Amino acid sequence: MAYTSIYAQDLFADQVIVITGGGSGLGRCTAHELAHLGAHVVITGRSQDKLDTVVAEITEDGGSVSSHAFDIRDEPAVSAAISAILAEHGKIDGLVNNAGGQYKSPLKDVSTKGFEAVVRNNLTGGFIMMRETVNQWMAQNGGSIVNIIADIWHGWPGMGHSGAARGGMLTLTETAACEWAEFGVRVNALAPGGIASSGFDTYTEADNVFFRDQAVPVIPLRRFGTEAEISAGIVYLLSPAAAYVTGSVLRVDGGTPNWRGGWPLQGSNNTAPFKGFHRSTAPAVLEGTNLA
Repeated sequence: MAYTSIYAQDLFADQVIVITGGGSGLGRCTAHELAHLGAHVVITGRSQDKLDTVVAEITEDGGSVSSHAFDIRDEPAVSAAISAILAEHGKIDGLVNNAGGQYKSPLKDVSTKGFEAVVRNNLTGGFIMMRETVNQWMAQNGGSIVNIIADIWHGWPGMGHSGAARGGMLTLTETAACEWAEFGVRVNALAPGGIASSGFDTYTEADNVFFRDQAVPVIPLRRFGTEAEISAGIVYLLSPAAAYVTGSVLRVDGGTPNWRGGWPLQGSNNTAPFKGFHRSTAPAVLEGTNLA
């Protein structure tokens, strides 16, 4: 089987695109689609084992891929990795800032150390990746950057540290889009809502009950999204079709932020999900349901 993409198969021929957090979830899916579309994808992450698995998958599917293991929070490591990628491939046409992570906690229980760790993971690390990529290559050659944020609208109770970081990444995206326009660098953000990916399986059983029983009833489209629906949005923002799009955020969230409780949501699975990723599997928490 091969990835089923709505885009032309040679859309990114001869391009080099770096994807952080490429060893699992949304990063893995996006790497598969971009490789299917002709790009050489460079996936990065902290676990070489996870990266090796995705490299093997994409290679088996006939795509072009390589990997670099490092921590995006480590400034010297990021600088060295970008230099190594340029030495190996000669250019970086696109950057997908996908790496991140958080844990669920009320703000009153979040330590300063914990807060700063989440901010460094979801904001500072992405900034370092952007800056090094632009300074070492894109300022002279142009390019496109897509920053993955989250459904942060109206606050994010239980994830306040991550909401603060992702909100910062949104305004950083808007600022960079303005400052770097003179270099021919476009900078956009994509905000996923509830997506049925492996990330669901990192939470507790109590969280799993929430996902199964409480989350979907407040999503107007009455289902979770798929990894392929996120990847398709990323591909659009990287593509020539988005040549006049910069400083924007694309929401892929089933309309969740628009519901305020004053309108009854009825029905179920009100649109057919796009399932283009041939290697996707439903997270364990959703197995046996119709929510994925």
